[in-house]
Amino acid sequence: MSTIPSRHEFISKLKHYLTPPGEGVFTVHTASDKRIHLQNKMYGPDAVKENKVREIWEESLSKTLPLSKCVIFGIPSDCGGGIQRGANWGPLYLRESLINGREDLRAYDVGDVRVVPQLLHDKYLNEETIKKVRQSLYQSETINLPVSPLSIAYDFATSFHQQFPTKSIFMIGGDHSVSYPMVRAYLEAKKAQGKKVALIHFDAHTDLLDERMGIDICFGTWTSQIIPFLESPSHLVQIGIRASGKERGHWEKKFGHVQYWASEVFAKGPDSVADEIVTHLKKLEVEEIYVSFDIDCLDASYAGATGTPETGGLSPHEPMVIMQTLFENFKITGSDIVEIAPMVKPPQIKQIEPETTLLVANALSTFLIQAMGIEN
Repeated sequence: MSTIPSRHEFISKLKHYLTPPGEGVFTVHTASDKRIHLQNKMYGPDAVKENKVREIWEESLSKTLPLSKCVIFGIPSDCGGGIQRGANWGPLYLRESLINGREDLRAYDVGDVRVVPQLLHDKYLNEETIKKVRQSLYQSETINLPVSPLSIAYDFATSFHQQFPTKSIFMIGGDHSVSYPMVRAYLEAKKAQGKKVALIHFDAHTDLLDERMGIDICFGTWTSQIIPFLESPSHLVQIGIRASGKERGHWEKKFGHVQYWASEVFAKGPDSVADEIVTHLKKLEVEEIYVSFDIDCLDASYAGATGTPETGGLSPHEPMVIMQTLFENFKITGSDIVEIAPMVKPPQIKQIEPETTLLVANALSTFLIQAMGIEN
């Protein structure tokens, strides 16, 4: 049985493998104006000019983090994608949109994972590579810390839930592989607490492949890898599916979970779908839910700045109705939004991007953050 780290040890780890908000992507010039604007808003222009952002951020980890009901956490990694990269910029752009729209969000921003963009998970690395990356990230080959974004995220989320069992994390990705470590840590923590939970997954795609080109954790496989950590497959509900090589019956028969394809949401209406989901989860005696929201669940006309925009998708109205009904019946105690690729615009997209996608993502994120920030 692993020993729970002390609060001091926990904060020390954060200072090693996290960065202040907006600094998770290693870059010099690209989007630096957005990072500076974000940090001006968060820490003040003087802190930015005098290079005191990290000092203020580190101090806040000890003083402010313990006081917040909900924390924002960025994983700016797209190494687990495979169609169109660019979701690594999602955390920076969405944060700037959030802080421009609502400076009163009841959440503390704990920062970003330090992402080495060529890495995905430590299990794919040999010992020599891990040593070299540790030396680069932490100036030590022997420090016992993970180096890949998914491994760092899992270590963070596991330790966070141990330190703060009643607090919630809102994670901004990143491609959808980044949900795997967050949801796994969440499910393990809730099981240890004796809580019955469910995963609500909004997406155009099932993400239920066993592996993709030999890789078992990526944007197309993460959900199948998470199912073993659920109490049962029936604790997974997928909403908005429409881009799949197999029919709905294939997936539900293979895995035993519940799907609502986009066409069914349109036919029944979001209120009816929401009521059905509530009835289903109450039969399972679910108390809390985790919401994972891939922005391509929405039609490409609402969310074109993403790696795999799909037509025939939901409008923002349907997910909001469903999430509101779920919130009225269950506690939302974990959530994420992923696959926002602000620098990507496929040629068929006509609307102004990334502004359209960010506007919608802002509204969805604000709802989830506020829902998790309510004291129960």
